[in-house]
Formats: sequence, structure tokens, C-alpha cells
Amino acid sequence: MTHAELVALPVSFPLEVANRALSIGRTQGYAMAKTGTYPVRVRQIGRAYRVTRYDLLSFLGLAPAAAGPAEPDAA
Repeated sequence: MTHAELVALPVSFPLEVANRALSIGRTQGYAMAKTGTYPVRVRQIGRAYRVTRYDLLSFLGLAPAAAGPAEPDAA
């Protein structure tokens, strides 16, 4: 995935998207999520596994964007 694709990800997304970003195969990714060895935090919601953009970007060493625009210095 490109940097632009990573930054444009929604707040949370399916495990398949994280697998693609980390170059992990589908079967291996699900096995790692099930055993708790996936490289980023995985949340299970019902039967679905989801990953957050914050966790993925942090793992990849990309600073997650700030919540809002920076305030200019008052002079």
C-alpha cells in the first residue's frame, strides 16, 4: 500500500486490509489474529477481526495525524 492509501484508511477496517498493508497472507493473518501473535492489536467484533488506523500507522512508524489542525502562534 502507498503512503496515501494508508493515511486515507478509515478509523477501523477489516483484517484483510491490514494483511495487505503488512504483506501477510490471508490464512497466516487470521491464524496470527486467532493466536494473539499479529504484529498490531486486533479487535474481535463478533466473528470479524478489525484493526485501527492508529495501531497500524504506529507499527509502521508513521505518525498518526493529529486530531485537528495546529493552532497558529498568537503574536
